Amino acid sequence: MGEHLLNKLKNFAPDFLSAVIILAVGILITKIVISLMTKTLKKSRIDPTAHAFLISLVKPLLYILVAIITLSKLNVPMTSIIATLSAAGLAIGLALQNSLSNVAGGFIIMFNHPFKCGDFVEINGESGTVSTITILYTRLLTTDNKAVLIPNGTVASATIINYTQEACRRLDMYFSIDYSADYRKASGIIQELLKNEPMALSEPEPPQVVMCEHSASAIKILARIWVRSEDYWALNYKLLMLVKDRFDEEGISIPYDQLDVHLTSAEESKS
Repeated sequence: MGEHLLNKLKNFAPDFLSAVIILAVGILITKIVISLMTKTLKKSRIDPTAHAFLISLVKPLLYILVAIITLSKLNVPMTSIIATLSAAGLAIGLALQNSLSNVAGGFIIMFNHPFKCGDFVEINGESGTVSTITILYTRLLTTDNKAVLIPNGTVASATIINYTQEACRRLDMYFSIDYSADYRKASGIIQELLKNEPMALSEPEPPQVVMCEHSASAIKILARIWVRSEDYWALNYKLLMLVKDRFDEEGISIPYDQLDVHLTSAEESKS
């Protein structure tokens, strides 16, 4: 019996060795294909947003193909392989229903294009620049360089705010001045600053400066300025500084919340 087992091992050894070689070569070829695919995608006209998604989709399929070829070399019947893959696929599908919804969400994102890599977006209260979109997750980088991974299933059903999809945005800024200050002078200062500001656009409409509110302790002036999306925050911070400096130079006071308390004597309160 030992001799019979030894003969079987001898007969099985060539197939086993071939299978090991096929597995090793298959893994190597898969890595080369993925590397070439990555380089080709970078040079292609395909939207960069789809690069990581396509790679994360193709890579497991190639490994599955290598596994099937390897098992075939070991004389495992193809029907058994297909049955095993079907059963495994069903079991994995039932166990990973959320992951499958993420895969479906990834396809929805690819087809609908609500954003692309490099866009600054807000998804479910999380804000950041889109870094990559894989088959399961969308990766955002926050302004302080934290990575936020959001499942694609959540992204597909969420309300998405894309701050950089359009070339231009309207910047709304509010400036408060004291009731005793000269409103027209203050508005003129803001108009002058905007007229000389290259980041402030005249299209689709020129900057507007209007009185917008009589609040409890101040007059509020609204400035509406169209600006390139990439200049939005730069102009916001610059204008805050310039307006404060000019208001100080012209003696226009910016009020702060205060409470006036009036004291009366007991005799005055009786009268």
